Amino acid sequence: MGTEDDVQALRRMSGLVTPMALRVAVTLGLPDRLRDRPATAHDLAPGLGVDPLALDLLLAHLAFLDVVERTDAGYRTTGFGALLGAEAGNGLNNLLHHDTAAGRADLAFADLLHSVRTGEPAYPVRYGRDFWTDLAEQPHLREAFDRQMTDRMCNWVSGVVAGVDWSRFATLVDVGGGRGSLLAAVLEANPGTRGHLVDLEDSAAGARELLRERGLGDRAEVTGGSFFDPLPPGGDAYLLVDVLHNWDDEQAHRILARCAEAAPAGARVLVVESPGGSTEFDLVMLVHFGGRDRGSDDLAELASAHGLVLESVSPVAGGRSVLEFRVTR
Repeated sequence: MGTEDDVQALRRMSGLVTPMALRVAVTLGLPDRLRDRPATAHDLAPGLGVDPLALDLLLAHLAFLDVVERTDAGYRTTGFGALLGAEAGNGLNNLLHHDTAAGRADLAFADLLHSVRTGEPAYPVRYGRDFWTDLAEQPHLREAFDRQMTDRMCNWVSGVVAGVDWSRFATLVDVGGGRGSLLAAVLEANPGTRGHLVDLEDSAAGARELLRERGLGDRAEVTGGSFFDPLPPGGDAYLLVDVLHNWDDEQAHRILARCAEAAPAGARVLVVESPGGSTEFDLVMLVHFGGRDRGSDDLAELASAHGLVLESVSPVAGGRSVLEFRVTR
């Protein structure tokens, strides 16, 4: 029957109260509002448009979690709670806020059962349209998603740059490259390489600005467009970083097909992902997009349908690997 400790451990793991309390605190901006000036729930409620009694209940639980502390003047954010602030620099605020891409998408976990039953994302069940349509129609979600990707990359860009001999490629096409932080790092480390980034126009505009700021405008071209459309032809290498795991097999085939048709024989397609990633992240990919992290064998099988032969798998930073495919046709 298990011990009482086991029962309590399962209760803690399955509880929704604390995760949602933290997300609501971030959405209301409490870690920032209470950082420098303590306040009571009654002080805060009118400006936030919330019920003061309910807010006091939330603040009491946040105090139990050491996110805020009680003072004579009201509640004040602790050093621990300040990590949830918008300017904390760790990406947590962007991940938890209900009106950012990740925070909004995570609420679809209430419909995980739908995803398990059907193999389809839960996001459209909650919002009536898929994740990518939401990003296309709500620019603030696209901006938050791009920022999330940049935050996630910052810890492992240097490992990817060091883990591949990029100097082999005169032209590198970064497919779905977001705001261009990885492409910029590759070009800075390899002055003989030129880059061409392709992403939807909102992201492409950010990439143009970043590449210009880094003094790389004369070596990098940026095209606003979808990787489901024809890609710039003739590149020596086509780069897909954390792209394929966002899609089911049908759409992943379409993306690889576009890379293969644009690349000349002997060119390379480089896939940077986490083969056999975490179980938690796999469920995130499923619920948000209907995708998953695929193992090396699965990626090799997908790619083989498009004349792409896996030549090497090189572990880099952040649990990711670079899978290098050669175009054989």
